[in-house]
Amino acid sequence: MAANGRRTAGARAGGSRSAIPQVAWREPRAAPIVLVSGPEEICAERAIAGIRELLKAEDPSLEVSDIRADDYAPGTLLAVSSPSLFGEPRLVRVTGVERCSDAFLAEAISYLAQPQDGATIVLRHTGATQRGKKLLDAIRAGEGGGIEIACPAVKRDSDRFDFAAAEFQAARKRIVPAALRALVSAFAEDLTELAAASQQLIADVPGDVTEDIVRRYYGGRVELSAFAVADTAIAGRYGESLIALRQALASGADPVPLVAAIASKLRTMARVAGNREPSAALAARLGLKDWQVDRARRDLSGWSEASLGLAIQATARADAEVKGGSRDSVFALERLVTVISTRAPFGS
Repeated sequence: MAANGRRTAGARAGGSRSAIPQVAWREPRAAPIVLVSGPEEICAERAIAGIRELLKAEDPSLEVSDIRADDYAPGTLLAVSSPSLFGEPRLVRVTGVERCSDAFLAEAISYLAQPQDGATIVLRHTGATQRGKKLLDAIRAGEGGGIEIACPAVKRDSDRFDFAAAEFQAARKRIVPAALRALVSAFAEDLTELAAASQQLIADVPGDVTEDIVRRYYGGRVELSAFAVADTAIAGRYGESLIALRQALASGADPVPLVAAIASKLRTMARVAGNREPSAALAARLGLKDWQVDRARRDLSGWSEASLGLAIQATARADAEVKGGSRDSVFALERLVTVISTRAPFGS
């Protein structure tokens, strides 16, 4: 799923098809009914804010009302969407549709048959429950003349890279590939934090955003420390990798993501190893970015098939040990870093 929120009509969860336009959350537009669906809250917030900005730019007298669908007073939707004495445009933002009351559900479905002129109704449904499905199905069938802005969960690394890259592209700010990788690694578990960090760098840094700048701002993040350990070990810098490991552990790093970071790099190296396809073609086939392929090829310098296999086996063993298979996870990590950085069996 691309992080800009685009998806084809008919690709809805559960297999139901949609007859209404699918709009990217980065490019929102107004309609009588706007369904903002999916769990990714930062994308939904951006889309809804964008709709308000568009309507406000068209007419500064815009009236904005907020309704909770789960704590709904009957008659509210029609009251706030109906034209006022002076005919100002209205924006009605409805949250909690996935928990909506029976009264809201009935009135919202009735509203689709006769939307009010000059009113934009934005319905936020996270997809957390099937509640409100009848309303969503009616909107997706075209009742009310609506559009849908899908905000699916951003889970894949490639989607997080796309999201962060788009933040900088939208601001016309350059971030070098290594810095982008470090930034995404630092906020791998929280898209909202990744967005906030991107905006901070965009606002604070006068020139290009480099890897050193990202490390200066966010070097204390566990995930970033994890990739520092992985990078130095894979590069064969034994002493430096042990120092990086001890620094990471001293700063509170959890052994599990440390092993996961190493495993992620080794998996990419294994997928790229021995393949002579151009970077762009190989990246497209493997679901990677061009720079990820280029980085993996650089990382493979000095590695053989045997040493890479040994490192992958050592990583699998360490993964089991840090997840409860050993009483000494620190020793398991030090042994793993030693095997990878020396490219030889432990103790040899």
